[in-house]
Amino acid sequence: MTQPTAVIFDVGNVLFEWNLRFLYKRLIEDDRALDAFLRDVVTMEWHLQHDAGRPFAETSAELIAQHPDHADLIAALGPRFNETIRGVVPGMAALVGELHEAGVPLFAITNFSGEFWRPFRVAHATFFDRFGDVVVSGDEGLMKPDRAIYELALARFGLAAGEAFFVDDNIVNVEAAAALGIAAHHFTGVAPLQQALTAMGLLAG
Repeated sequence: MTQPTAVIFDVGNVLFEWNLRFLYKRLIEDDRALDAFLRDVVTMEWHLQHDAGRPFAETSAELIAQHPDHADLIAALGPRFNETIRGVVPGMAALVGELHEAGVPLFAITNFSGEFWRPFRVAHATFFDRFGDVVVSGDEGLMKPDRAIYELALARFGLAAGEAFFVDDNIVNVEAAAALGIAAHHFTGVAPLQQALTAMGLLAG
């Protein structure tokens, strides 16, 4: 069995805390109104179009036509997307730093809008400069758990499946990676991940 030599991370809720609510709770004071807005207007299903590669200008125009009374709130997502990201998941900055210092190649595969990714990447340049490459779904027109995005990433990263250790908080994405022969870890917290990385020989015991 090939020993993993590189780590491939998911970004949202593995490396960085992300939730549409983080932005909109700043804009909608009433909790019931906030819940209704995220349930009925700016939904996860609608947002996933961006991760698949659709431009925000198109999706927002369509949604505003359906909900003209919420036009300003819908439009706010584009210029304020970085406010949906609260910061690095506690403990992950140190863990990524430890892997980097140990010489472990770091990569990422993320379901993320290409147009939203670029300003986010700039805002966190110091963090991501340690990564060899990041495959962004919105730029590729492919999304996890599609087998094709993992195959694309492995080819781009120069890795065989058995050389990669993949980390994601979505169990469906983890299972899809494992089906390709990638060692895959379901992220539930930093401590279990540290244990798994140590067991794989990627972190010192």
